[in-house]
Amino acid sequence: MNYSFKFQLLNLCLVFFFFSSYSSAQQLNFENSLIYIKNNTPTLYTEIDSLFEPFEQDSLKMKRLFTVSKDIASFESCSYALNALGVIQRNISKYDQAIALHEEAKVYADKTESTEFKIISLNMIGVVYRRMDVVKLALDYHTEALKIAYSVHQPSQTITENIAVSQNSIGNIYLALKQYDLAINQFNKSLKIEKSIDNKLGLAINYHNIGYAQEAKGNLGSALSSFQQSLDYNNMINSEIGRVICFNSIGGIYLKQQNYKKAEPILKEALSKALDIDDQYYISASYVNLGQLEIETNQLISAEKHLKKALNIANSYNLKSTVVESSKLLSKLNQKNNDFKTALKYYQEAVEIENTILTEQNLQYVNDIAVEYENENKNNQIRALALENESVRLRLEHNKQILLYTSLLLGIIGIALFIVHRTKALKRDKHILTLEQDMLRSQMNPHFIFNSLNSIKLYIINNDKTNAVYYLNKFSKLIRKILMASKEKETSLNDELETMKLYMNIENIRFSNEIDFTITVDPSINTEIIKLPSLVLQPFLENSLWHGLSSKSNNKTITLNVKKNLANFITVEITDNGIGRLASKKLNDRKRLERNSVGIDITKARLANFSESFQNSYTLEIEDLYENENPSGTKIILQIPVKLKNQIIT
Repeated sequence: MNYSFKFQLLNLCLVFFFFSSYSSAQQLNFENSLIYIKNNTPTLYTEIDSLFEPFEQDSLKMKRLFTVSKDIASFESCSYALNALGVIQRNISKYDQAIALHEEAKVYADKTESTEFKIISLNMIGVVYRRMDVVKLALDYHTEALKIAYSVHQPSQTITENIAVSQNSIGNIYLALKQYDLAINQFNKSLKIEKSIDNKLGLAINYHNIGYAQEAKGNLGSALSSFQQSLDYNNMINSEIGRVICFNSIGGIYLKQQNYKKAEPILKEALSKALDIDDQYYISASYVNLGQLEIETNQLISAEKHLKKALNIANSYNLKSTVVESSKLLSKLNQKNNDFKTALKYYQEAVEIENTILTEQNLQYVNDIAVEYENENKNNQIRALALENESVRLRLEHNKQILLYTSLLLGIIGIALFIVHRTKALKRDKHILTLEQDMLRSQMNPHFIFNSLNSIKLYIINNDKTNAVYYLNKFSKLIRKILMASKEKETSLNDELETMKLYMNIENIRFSNEIDFTITVDPSINTEIIKLPSLVLQPFLENSLWHGLSSKSNNKTITLNVKKNLANFITVEITDNGIGRLASKKLNDRKRLERNSVGIDITKARLANFSESFQNSYTLEIEDLYENENPSGTKIILQIPVKLKNQIIT
């Protein structure tokens, strides 16, 4: 016994010596890498990665690298260390901390003007948002990374790898939007790049994603083959998290094939490995799969325990998709237990969250397409304006030459006066064109358009066909009027008031039709012959809605009165019973809202330009209303010079 004890003690000493030596060697290598950074200040990602890749999962060493790099102003190394720390936080589902670290990494990349580190940081932020199901932001960051990468004439291997990352992530976004063929197309593009550079991690990721898309399309055999290929590559690079992902996916296929005997061991191993790496995202996914298996095999007690664990984790880390899956399975489990009340509760919660996810994602998808179209349209307008300005400039040069050779009697003074006059005319024309362009951009606000469509869609979802058709007709008329008005500098007062009615009808949907909007016109005013700038009243109504009434709980009113107090003016009064300008300013300061003030400024400039044809200019007053010394609303008093149809004013 004594000999045995000594032998065990000797073994323990040898093990301790081995790990101590290994740890010391690792620490020595790390310190040598830090010395190299101090002496050489490398700027290429591959060079920095070759030094610190063995330590990138050690948060203490990465923090040390960041501190040392910051002290010597090696900003590329700072960016590398912060991105590594961000990945560590992402892998334990601390997404807010991960995003903060990746954004700080991008700040350091911007300081160095390093294209490589900027692309890497953008992709890292996009990956985190994708894990959080925040589709729009994920798409924005990956698209920006891809745009920068494609602008590089001779991309490095690091940039090439990140092109593959961006394409893979965009494919995952298509997966979230259930556009499976488009997703597979993106994954195959990424796969081609990963094969060319023999990046086994990238190959593992893309094969797994292709398998997921095939599974969603119902091609279980193809999906299983792709998952197995992904697992083979993960085994080559010894990626434990990759094995967890593949085991869960392969087990999920066996579940769908009702091959429970094969599914059970692989799903249990996936859970065990997920718990070891402490990634809450995959822990919750493993509990969901295991719970589903146990429901199918009538192990209802353990199924309930595992599914509730998955639901708790998903709620804690805001993993919406996992909340939906676990809630649906708990509903199924309670049906088996004849507890239909609880089953209905879980199912309703699942459907509510699922509808929210799909609605948000599809709206973002449509919004991206529309914004892209709008930007293209605006670019075309800008090009047209540039061509027109160039044409005017050429005409000016031509006139100057004619004047020089045919009218020497006018002399130098005459030429100078002519040039000044023409320059002022050009500036005025350019200013008018700019105002019209700004007006179009302000009125065709994509947020208003898509929020309105979303509101109408709710009537469709609620099967309220009457209101859906009614407001859809109103919305189409409003868009048609806005498009027609954008082509005309002026419109009749009658058309303007009709457009404002349509606008308020549409906006009122989002206020649950709580706003009482009325228009009164002095009988002595002929609205058909009075002209004014098109869509000039909309910014004031929008101001009343979103600054005055949006924060008020009930009894919301807006009145629009048209009077003729003076012979050469019409008076438009817009009165709301909102919270007043002082309270609104405090709210807007917190929200950092600027759009309405910009819209009012554009409107003032358009009114000033319109008034140039009259002896008197427009006037605008904003009056704060009080009741018992308390703010009770705001009144806009707008005096517009009268311009009768076919009237010539000198």
